[in-house]
Amino acid sequence: TTGLLMFTNDGDLTKKLTHPKYGVKKIYHVELDKPLKRVDLDKIAEGLELEDGPIKVDEISYVANGIDKTQVGVEIHSGKNRIVRRIFEHMGYNVRKLDRVMFGPLTKKDMPRGRWRFLTESELGMLKMISPE
Repeated sequence: TTGLLMFTNDGDLTKKLTHPKYGVKKIYHVELDKPLKRVDLDKIAEGLELEDGPIKVDEISYVANGIDKTQVGVEIHSGKNRIVRRIFEHMGYNVRKLDRVMFGPLTKKDMPRGRWRFLTESELGMLKMISPE
């Protein structure tokens, strides 16, 4: 995974960011090894039964006006390990690239690839105010 990655030693914050009951939205740009068939996109949108239980994405769509069907946008709030990759593997696709573009209220906008920064006090405050849905 590339894109917006967060590192913390704050266990409470980690729980808020990853547990589904908090509804923290994560948006990914996914590049697949082959074009995603419309029928498979619809199945993913409806929800799937994986080996560790059901999973439903909040939204899924082709990016770039659907011209390149190997490029997909996925919005999800599940914190399950490797969930986006596992969804596509379950459907017979391999994920070539997985780029997180949004994590809760944070985006990777204006952050050059390979760079990092500390969160501002304002950002940290927003994250700590997250409460269950």
